[in-house]
Amino acid sequence: MNKIKISAVAYTNTKPFIYGISHSDVINKIDLSLDIPSDCAAKLINGQVDIGLIPVAAIPFVPNANIIADYCIGSVGAVNSVFIFSNVPVSEIKTLRLDSHSRTSNNLAKVLLKFYWNKEVEFTTDTNAETDAIVLIGDRTFGKKDTYPFAYDMGEEWMRFTGLPFVYAAWVANKSIDQSFIDEFNTALAMGLAQRTELLNELPIHQGFDLKDYLFNKLDFDLTDKKREALELFLSYISRL
Repeated sequence: MNKIKISAVAYTNTKPFIYGISHSDVINKIDLSLDIPSDCAAKLINGQVDIGLIPVAAIPFVPNANIIADYCIGSVGAVNSVFIFSNVPVSEIKTLRLDSHSRTSNNLAKVLLKFYWNKEVEFTTDTNAETDAIVLIGDRTFGKKDTYPFAYDMGEEWMRFTGLPFVYAAWVANKSIDQSFIDEFNTALAMGLAQRTELLNELPIHQGFDLKDYLFNKLDFDLTDKKREALELFLSYISRL
């Protein structure tokens, strides 16, 4: 049997899923690579893998895209790892540096600025450019919230804007996957979530950051109907940028 190729995010937010996968028999049926979100998306779009935990903004670019899992990387309000960090209040932001790691977070920043805050902003990907604000995501944000004059948690701002939760990344396939494998995969993901306490004992400590609160309270992993509604709304906003 050919192994199913899977690319997953290497961030802490994915560790419960990786823990479940690596502690179940499904690990013997897959070829797993850990990548930054943008590379997960590129591999799935290019057909290098069969399934990817990809930024949801990339879904329209995946051939035959179909979400195959009951779980996702999401939040109901503040997520504490997807930020616009700024030197000025949002009303004064004129320039914003985007994060090369994730298409979703960059698009979420653009959506919030245009449709929620009604701001026209100049965007750049130049890491040397001096800007009023930056988009920063994942583990690189841990403990940095208080080092900027202004920190806008985009999960929290999206909920204020729409009243909905948010989906940052979903398990997406670019082909039909056997239902028996999907069932086994979902069981592994659920097991990992159920064993977050054990997982915490294996994770490094981050100064000034509460990992337990992050994994248990800030992240919300169930792909609910409300999250699917939010995903459709987000993609519709992106199409209008």
